[in-house]
Parts: sequence; structure tokens; C-alpha cells
Amino acid sequence: MLSKNFTKAEFVLNSENQYQIEFTINEIGEGSNLTIERKKENGEFEVIQPAIGRLNDRIFIKWSEPFDGRIIFDR
Repeated sequence: MLSKNFTKAEFVLNSENQYQIEFTINEIGEGSNLTIERKKENGEFEVIQPAIGRLNDRIFIKWSEPFDGRIIFDR
């Protein structure tokens, strides 16, 4: 399993009033078996279930607020 860390600064507010972060298929593969983890204040990670969307070769992770975290995926 591979992972890619991201920060809350990478999120953008979309037209649906949700925060989203964007990845390409080249970065994380086709998007099957994605696990999204949010970093807690104590440094540990917790698994969350955000909305995940696709458009062409892009994968979008949407949440109500930006957060530091990581995406875990198969390559």
C-alpha cells in the first residue's frame, strides 16, 4: 500500500460549498480501494468516509472543512 499526505491548505471551496482536494489518476491510480485518513490533534490518523468523485483523469475528495490527512491506495 502506498500513501500520499496532504494539508488543509491544498483544499479549495467548490460550487457546492464543500472543500475538495484533487488528485490525478497518475498520482494515485484508478481510485479503487482508496482509504482517506484525517490527522487528529494528537498526530494519530482516523479513517473517514468523504464523498469521492471522478471526472476524466481526476479524482476529487470532498469534505465539509479542510483537514490534514493522507490518502492510502494500491498501485
